[in-house]
Amino acid sequence: MIDLTNRVAIVTGAGAGLGRAHALLLAQHGARVVVNDLGDAAVSVVHEINAAGGQARVALGSVTDANFVQQMVDSTMDAWGRIDILVNNAGILRDKTFVKMAIDDFRLVIDVHLMGAVNCTKAVWEIMRTQNYGRIVMTTSSSGLYGNFGQANYAAAKMALVGLMQTLAIEGMKYDIRVNCVAPTAATQMMEGILPAEQLAMLRPDLVSHAMLALVSQDAPTRAIICAGAGSFEMANITLTQGIHFSQQPPSAEGLLEQWVELADRRGEFVPQKGFEQSRHELKKAGFFV
Repeated sequence: MIDLTNRVAIVTGAGAGLGRAHALLLAQHGARVVVNDLGDAAVSVVHEINAAGGQARVALGSVTDANFVQQMVDSTMDAWGRIDILVNNAGILRDKTFVKMAIDDFRLVIDVHLMGAVNCTKAVWEIMRTQNYGRIVMTTSSSGLYGNFGQANYAAAKMALVGLMQTLAIEGMKYDIRVNCVAPTAATQMMEGILPAEQLAMLRPDLVSHAMLALVSQDAPTRAIICAGAGSFEMANITLTQGIHFSQQPPSAEGLLEQWVELADRRGEFVPQKGFEQSRHELKKAGFFV
């Protein structure tokens, strides 16, 4: 059993749905939990955890407010002396086709999902570095990984979180800060009206939370993208094909299109461990060894 006794966790957007399920599961495994959200629902989650014998504190405010986030982190440190786990879960939807989407709605979704996660992660990062331990989960989405009609703003924010995770996992490795993504399919308020009721019933948020728990455990991996829903789990990867090389310089766009099938051939594709591996791969095909 994963034992989180003496660990301190912050869960954003934890007043209902997926965030609430995360907070409850963390508390059940012994963590002290800061429950963040905008309204009184977060207070109810705190009461629920405390009534069950756990320890929880409420933090009412928006993750888009960097000053509030810093106050939340400072008060947590004052009360409990450490922060081991951050689950960046807060989010909103403003779905419309791109042609109808107001730019303010695009910015708002980016601000909550991406900059909210940046604000919270930045506020705990030095604490985790100093204590040589940290577990951070970003909430991405298949909409970001693969696209979804009417969700250009949401998809952009969710894919940006993957890039943030990739780099922070590299930077945090020396300090045992492990950073991962979970891509949930869960019947939350944001899913209402999208799927029929019988399918939503299969997508309980608490089923997704077990992926989150694995990613914040002491033995967690780092740089993983775990998809989860309806009791199923998958891993998503961003791969690079072997591709093609033009020995005659400069290459031609026409030649590229002519060899498109070979370019896209997924046999031998791999997952680069750092962005530099693209240039290394390309230089190697050009006859250099770096």
